[in-house]
Amino acid sequence: MHPATVPPPLLPSAPPSPSETLGEVTQLIGLLLPAAHSVTCFASKWQILRSRLATLKSLLSEVSDSTHWSENPLLLTIIPALLSTIRRVQTLCEQCCDASFSRGKLLMQSDLDMAAGWLSKQINDLDLLLRSGVLHQSTAIVLSRPNAGSSKEELTFFIKDLFTRIQIGGLEFKRKALDSLIQLLSEEEKSAGLVAKEGNVGCLISLLDLNANDSVQEPAVVAVSLLISAGDLPRKCLFEEGALGPLLKIIEFSSMSMKEKASMAVESITADPDNAWAISAYGGVPILIELCKSGSLVAQSHAVGAIRNVSIVEDIRNLLVEERALPVLMQLLISGNPSAQAKAASCVSILASSGEYFCNLLLQEKGLQKLLHLFHECTNAETLEHVLRAIYSLSATDTSYRILSGSTIFIVQIVELIKHGNVKLQHICASLLANLSISDGDKRAIGGCMSYLVKLMESVKPDGMQEVGAKALISLLSVKSNKKEFVGDEKSLMRLVQMLDPEDVVVSKKFPVAVVSAIMAGGSQSCRKRLVAAGAFAHLQILAEMDVVGAKKALQRVSGNRLTSIFTRTWRG
Repeated sequence: MHPATVPPPLLPSAPPSPSETLGEVTQLIGLLLPAAHSVTCFASKWQILRSRLATLKSLLSEVSDSTHWSENPLLLTIIPALLSTIRRVQTLCEQCCDASFSRGKLLMQSDLDMAAGWLSKQINDLDLLLRSGVLHQSTAIVLSRPNAGSSKEELTFFIKDLFTRIQIGGLEFKRKALDSLIQLLSEEEKSAGLVAKEGNVGCLISLLDLNANDSVQEPAVVAVSLLISAGDLPRKCLFEEGALGPLLKIIEFSSMSMKEKASMAVESITADPDNAWAISAYGGVPILIELCKSGSLVAQSHAVGAIRNVSIVEDIRNLLVEERALPVLMQLLISGNPSAQAKAASCVSILASSGEYFCNLLLQEKGLQKLLHLFHECTNAETLEHVLRAIYSLSATDTSYRILSGSTIFIVQIVELIKHGNVKLQHICASLLANLSISDGDKRAIGGCMSYLVKLMESVKPDGMQEVGAKALISLLSVKSNKKEFVGDEKSLMRLVQMLDPEDVVVSKKFPVAVVSAIMAGGSQSCRKRLVAAGAFAHLQILAEMDVVGAKKALQRVSGNRLTSIFTRTWRG
């Protein structure tokens, strides 16, 4: 007996090609357009559907004329989805034309509205593809990034392709495109301006939504943060597109990793003074304060940086007080996180310089003690600068003035910075030295810095350096032993005399003239002899004739009692 013949297994039919699917869509639309005219019910809704079908027909004609359209991965998902929508519209058309078909009126209206919405979405996707120009290139999931020598046109095309995929692609397309965008922004920061100009940053911001899929939300936050941090143009674009609100929501509700990235972006946005006000509009102040309290070290640093940025706005300064930000700032000053310390000190400096009200509030929070503690412990020049600016502002209050004037340790430390600090630190420290009421004993102890103060008097920049250098030097010269030490230092004395020279236009003459008067206060004969021998008398004569402030008085002191009456009669005459 022969065994029964077994038929060969049926092979699965190959899926239709993109061209076949597009052909079927086009054919169905061609049938639907005239059929839809015969529908008598729901006329207004079918008018909308006909209009969208006509638009689709035109767009599909353009697609089929585009080079490599059938190889574009985005169309491989769009066209099948479109075919499904068109088949659904065809079914609705048949049901509306069938008099025997019974269906609830409200349900049919809902189905027609949904079909119109699907068509609208697919029209937008096709229109975006056509306008982007990406249908003219055969591509994989994401184009290879142009190399360093690529033209602007090639980079622009790459950016448009990425944003097309971000806007209309599925999760895999979006994630791959975001990864490529992050790589581009990380390796070529200059590309950020072109990304902001050519890319649809609005769609990037939409991915920050808390309901967005995690696989695209996190890279979207990274991309937004990199863009905002890259320069003024991208920062402006993203702010105007509304990035600040979603970023603050992420800080409030997302994971710590996301908080870190979002807070970095918020700090960058608020670095622009024109954007700072918006923090309060979005309710961001308490969100940032909470992050300062409970965030990671990285998140704290960015959060307090954003608070510092917005503290330049008067209304926000008051809000910071209301939201109890000052104790948080005080805690960050001693937190041990160097980056957060520097930014907290900068913020305290801004608040302290905003008037007596804020100074008193900071003092209530033991702000001066915490600043002094950080000053004694810190070695970072930038942090020291902010700390000293805050201390200088607080020194305007009587309590702080007395504490600082009586602190030998503090005075010795600022003198060390006058000797060895950078220009900014020297300027602030000289200002403190000039303004504080220092004891004679401390003045004698720090007399060795006078030669450094003379150098500051010769500095053209920053503005005000010559004045504070002179004032600090004059303060120290109120002690007799310092006067003798100064005139005994030949280099310092000759530098001072050089500054008196009318032909030296670098230094304002009123400052060295005031120093000479300070040296001669008390009428020391030895000081007078040294000044005259160094050539000060001749220069002062010319300066007196030029009516330089204080020159006549200084000349009178240097000339000695024998010539005093002669000069007095000459000037009065």
